[in-house]
Amino acid sequence: MEKDTVLTMRGIYKSFPGVKALSNVDFTLRKGEIHALMGENGAGKSTLIKVLTGVYSKDEGEIRIDGIEDAITIRSPQEAQNYGISTVYQEITLCPNLTVAENMYIGRDKSTFVQWKEREKKAAALLDSLGIPARAKQQLGSCSLAVQQMVAIARAVDTDCKVLILDEPTSSLDDKEVAMLFKLMRDLRERGVGIIFVTHFLEQVYEVSDRITVLRNGELVGEYEVEKLPQVELVAKMIGKELEGLSVIKKNAAAAADSNKEMYYEAKGLSSTEARPFDFHIAKGEVNGFTGLLGSGRSESVRAIYGADHVTGGTVTVDGKNVKITKPIQAMKHGIGYLPEDRKRDGIIADLSVRDNIILALQVMKGFFHPFSKAQAEAFADEYIKALDIKTASSDTPIKSLSGGNQQKVILARWLLTHPQYLILDEPTRGIDVGTKTEIQKLVLKLAEEGMSITFISSEIEEMLRTCSRLIVMRDRKMVGELTGDELTQDRVMLTIAGGDQ
Repeated sequence: MEKDTVLTMRGIYKSFPGVKALSNVDFTLRKGEIHALMGENGAGKSTLIKVLTGVYSKDEGEIRIDGIEDAITIRSPQEAQNYGISTVYQEITLCPNLTVAENMYIGRDKSTFVQWKEREKKAAALLDSLGIPARAKQQLGSCSLAVQQMVAIARAVDTDCKVLILDEPTSSLDDKEVAMLFKLMRDLRERGVGIIFVTHFLEQVYEVSDRITVLRNGELVGEYEVEKLPQVELVAKMIGKELEGLSVIKKNAAAAADSNKEMYYEAKGLSSTEARPFDFHIAKGEVNGFTGLLGSGRSESVRAIYGADHVTGGTVTVDGKNVKITKPIQAMKHGIGYLPEDRKRDGIIADLSVRDNIILALQVMKGFFHPFSKAQAEAFADEYIKALDIKTASSDTPIKSLSGGNQQKVILARWLLTHPQYLILDEPTRGIDVGTKTEIQKLVLKLAEEGMSITFISSEIEEMLRTCSRLIVMRDRKMVGELTGDELTQDRVMLTIAGGDQ
């Protein structure tokens, strides 16, 4: 190994039945660097990380760690930690009911009696040295998500980790929390820790990373210095072709919105246990969206429209008729579909097959006492697997085995199978790769051209501007602005969110 290298992986192969997940992949991590691991969902990032952390055993290849002369074999996450490799995942795996100090040290001391006062002092000193805004005796659940992630990082640092893997650490954080996390990452870089940064946010890669390794279809595309790889080239390398101009997408979005002004859905004074009273409408063939910071009320508003939360007031008109929608089944029967924000919690049924996940909504509408025949279900699934280019070995494959982007396509297929007139998409591209994001944006505009009404929500303002012809701006669970035409700029959206329009 080179003198400044902390980790090398050479010629890594890993296969599963019918799938070659990794093929001759190399990866090098230097001491004191932040190294972004990039690629579409299904590119092999997660598999490479799981091989490194002992979750999967490699088929071929070698792994070397600084300070150990011979190549090592990692058989479990505990062995990985013993070698100085620690991972902090997107979903926090600590215990919110325990204190910060208890989370940092629980399970690490084999003795019967643990001197918790000493542990608390040590935890407090480490938190202070890393600039983490938490108290050792504070219950972890009272901390923000960003601080909880930092506590997980502090736990890893205290185990003398040489390699720190951060798997999508910023996906649920706001801008201030991301800045706080990046400061900690830079501090650890100065201490000589090698950090593997897995993310889908391209801007963040260029803000904090030193080098980038790109994987595609389980193979190594290349390793690059950040300043020598323009963002557009990174996108091209990730998807394996030049990204089609997104300016064309925006142009088509405006055209789709102007094609038909007949209203499909209108609500006045609609409210729920989670949403304050609001008025809302959407035309046939229109793509509109809710935008605002996390917690602004975007998701709560669309959940009220769909009846996912308890509706407490308001009147609703669908296709010119007064209707009552207080439950999702009523919304479905009125031609409304809803793709929820949290794909894993509210969208997929992990242990069911791709086929069963696709037919679920239509089966609910038909009634479970009138099941589809296997031939019907297979035909439905095959049609949408092909139409949406869902990457799966077969329709029998459990959906949990698919990449995040393909899981999202399955949920889209579920709703398209019901032929909705109005489709609500809440964060449909969160945590998925650039290529699939573009596919979903194009699909949204195609459906709008065919007359479907679509409400699109995304944390990425640029994505909203590319896709929507009208944006409703939310702040503090209230609608504070509506932007169309020339007003649809990032500066105007941010000004409205911040209250500068008043």
